Amino acid sequence: YGLDKPLITQYWIWLKQALQGDFGRSIVSNEYVSKEIWSRFPNTVELTLFAMFIAIIVGVLAGIISASHQYSLWDYSFMGIALFGVSMPVFWLGIMLMMIFGVYLRWLPISGRISVMIPFTRITGFYLIDSIITGNGAAFLSSLHHLILPSLALGTIPMATIARVTRSSMLEVLRQDFIRTERAKGLSERLVIYKHAVRNALIPVVTVIGLNFGLLLAGAILTETVFSWPGVGRYVVNAVQMRDYPAVQGCVLFFSVIFVIVNLITDIIYVYIDPRIKYQ
Repeated sequence: YGLDKPLITQYWIWLKQALQGDFGRSIVSNEYVSKEIWSRFPNTVELTLFAMFIAIIVGVLAGIISASHQYSLWDYSFMGIALFGVSMPVFWLGIMLMMIFGVYLRWLPISGRISVMIPFTRITGFYLIDSIITGNGAAFLSSLHHLILPSLALGTIPMATIARVTRSSMLEVLRQDFIRTERAKGLSERLVIYKHAVRNALIPVVTVIGLNFGLLLAGAILTETVFSWPGVGRYVVNAVQMRDYPAVQGCVLFFSVIFVIVNLITDIIYVYIDPRIKYQ
């Protein structure tokens, strides 16, 4: 690693290796950091995707209903909940969900990835997909049950943000002339909202979704720690506690690259939502 060379030379050696996917070896386990990250990455992706799925479905629907029933009980209720959700710390919400649904009601598991009593064959690393491939229904249900609480904790803030942005964007679109024209043609309110208004209101929503997806990866650090989720976020926390500097450096760079890729994909999606945007 060139530890006997000047600092700039050491950095150049590390950068060349990092560009090849080699972040060095972990001080704690002596395993390659890239191997450690990739072995945990499917767990983090599965948690993040499930949390974002819940956030998008609930957030967009809540925003549409609030905008189409402005100043109604629905509007005040959804926006009040959204304000509460935006203000809520992820770790506190996670602990509350664990106490209510895991300890008191005993409806859902509070930690881990899958029940230790269920035999499981790991193929892709994505437990839901692997259980479907192997036809293991018990493993699928157990994985799904273990996903619910951490996904709710992780997805609450994006859900609230998406709901507020969707409402604001929908209200702006509903005041435009072409919506008034569609109503004058005699189209039903449901058709006006869901066919004409929603698509035009999606551009700022897609922006927020893309940004929040990247932020979810960072939020997964707290969520995975609270729920003992075996993902990259928990690996980062353990690396910091053990002063495993190669692991910390590798994870920070890895998350940065993922964030850039997500934003690039978000920009590309704009083309399919708004035909006015042209890419040369």
